[in-house]
Amino acid sequence: MLFLKKIYKWILSLSDKKNSDYSLALLSFSESFFFPIPPDVLLIPLCLGNRGKSFYFAFLCSIFSIIGGIFGYFIGKTLWWSVPDIEYSALANFFFEYVPGLTIDSFNKIKNLYEEWNFWIVFTAGFTPIPFKLITISSGTFNINFFMFILASTLSRSARFFLLGALIFTFGEKIRFFIDKYFNLLAILFTALLIAGF
Repeated sequence: MLFLKKIYKWILSLSDKKNSDYSLALLSFSESFFFPIPPDVLLIPLCLGNRGKSFYFAFLCSIFSIIGGIFGYFIGKTLWWSVPDIEYSALANFFFEYVPGLTIDSFNKIKNLYEEWNFWIVFTAGFTPIPFKLITISSGTFNINFFMFILASTLSRSARFFLLGALIFTFGEKIRFFIDKYFNLLAILFTALLIAGF
């Protein structure tokens, strides 16, 4: 846990660097398949530091998160099994050991959820605080339709990051407390209502 706090603080410090938009792109990409800290951590201070570029930062987050998700999908599809559906590969076991939020138990539970919910599983993970990497890799592992995966990822990741960007662009520093305390809860509630509506 101490290690994660150090990473968290280091990511926050990147918002003061000259090429912080590159850092945001790299963080968004890597978080989609292995990195433990979500890009929101860097997106929020960057938007607050330059509100005029909030939508640019949200776009960077979205596009690189989707690209990272595609990378995660193909990790799952091509590198996850030693024996298909029976034995995990060395790479899979490495991820289970060292990537927070990715365990054999959570991974196996998702297979049953895919059979029932499909699109909504990917959308929910993209929009809420559920670890997106868990979904991107398992989507490939369980052969979820690739185009459905891209559509759900694009809609959910863009919605999340552009909503954050729009809130900061509109309200500035005043909205920070609300985002820190309530945004993830409201994202879960919104997604639940959306699924219930459909």
